[in-house]
Amino acid sequence: MTQEAVNPIPQVTIPPVEKSHGVLALGCWAFGGGGWGGQDDDLSRQAMQAAYGSGMNHFDTAMAYGGGRSERLVGAFIADKRDQVYLATKGNTPKATAQDIRDSLEESLENLQTDHVDLYYIHWPRAGKDMKPVLAEMEKARDEGKIRSIGVSNFSVEQMEDVSSVCRIDANQFCYNLYWRYPEDELMPYCREKGVAMVTYSSIAQGILTGKFGPNPTFPEGDGRRKMIMLQDNVWPKLYELTEQAKGIADEANQPLTHLAIQWVAAQPGVTSVLLGARNADQARENAAAMAEPAAPEALDRLTAIGDEARRLVPDVGNIFQYYP
Repeated sequence: MTQEAVNPIPQVTIPPVEKSHGVLALGCWAFGGGGWGGQDDDLSRQAMQAAYGSGMNHFDTAMAYGGGRSERLVGAFIADKRDQVYLATKGNTPKATAQDIRDSLEESLENLQTDHVDLYYIHWPRAGKDMKPVLAEMEKARDEGKIRSIGVSNFSVEQMEDVSSVCRIDANQFCYNLYWRYPEDELMPYCREKGVAMVTYSSIAQGILTGKFGPNPTFPEGDGRRKMIMLQDNVWPKLYELTEQAKGIADEANQPLTHLAIQWVAAQPGVTSVLLGARNADQARENAAAMAEPAAPEALDRLTAIGDEARRLVPDVGNIFQYYP
């Protein structure tokens, strides 16, 4: 496939408007169990049913979530409603080879009980590796109809530019929330300029912006939040104080802080989809209701000011999990 044959990026819209319901999407990472302190499969099924029943039909998963466990649960759930679900997953590329991504894609298709995914991402760039063979193979899979749109996740502008000669990138999924604002510097302007859809994860800062974390939060062994930069001893006490201030703004707006934080992300120019994880039906329904009553612009402006202060507190360590594959 020649680069000249690729449609220009500005024509791309992710997700397709005829298939996706709104900006909110269900992030299915917790369903894998590993890395988030364990998860009951029945609760995962109930969360999916509640999200779908509330109008969220963009489901996002990955091979890495529980070694395919999340994908298998999602695949079973959507088997009788595949045409109504916008399905995204991510591939593993430990060696950054074409065979890596091909093997991962084929296994994902089997797990998901489908012959194609609507959006397929490289989950992480690999330090010191040339990612172009991976992206070139994804273009082949797009030609075969196994991938409808191609995405990258956690890629910098430089990394996106490096692979752009072999692949049209339709979407970039990255961490972005009120307390992690670094994508605003280069990544988001670049995506807007190039017409690359922006999909945010950790949109409520791994639960911090529910306002439910106390001054000394604890997590079970194996929960990835134990390493999260925002919860480190030299950061969290001041961030906790800011969160208490944000809760006051939410109270004045007569909305849960979670809803205000989600609306804030969705309001940022160019954001296409806001991923929201849920462990059970109640959390899924709560997330799905986030856009029902838009807050006054003044409330979101006040949140921005809190986010500005948080940015001065949270060091730029590359990613919130301090994970560098």
